[in-house]
Amino acid sequence: MPTASARHILVDTEEKCLALKQEIANGAKFEELASQSSCPSGAQGGALGSFSQGQMVPEFDKVVFNDELNVVHGPIKTQFGYHLLEITERSA
Repeated sequence: MPTASARHILVDTEEKCLALKQEIANGAKFEELASQSSCPSGAQGGALGSFSQGQMVPEFDKVVFNDELNVVHGPIKTQFGYHLLEITERSA
């Protein structure tokens, strides 16, 4: 079963998500912005660790297991809010 590692930033609005994505595009560090998030993963710079396909919500899985590595994806809307997502590693 495929596994991946990723990090994310969770916010409550699409506008905040887009603003953070622009900050990253302008040179802000993903980890620093993630550490300001209220999500528990913020303490690890947004790192979610390693997980298998099917462990995360479907919207997350679709991006993590199909899209480009080391690129900031999003906003991705889930039941939890809006995410920016960066896939750091993936195995088949």
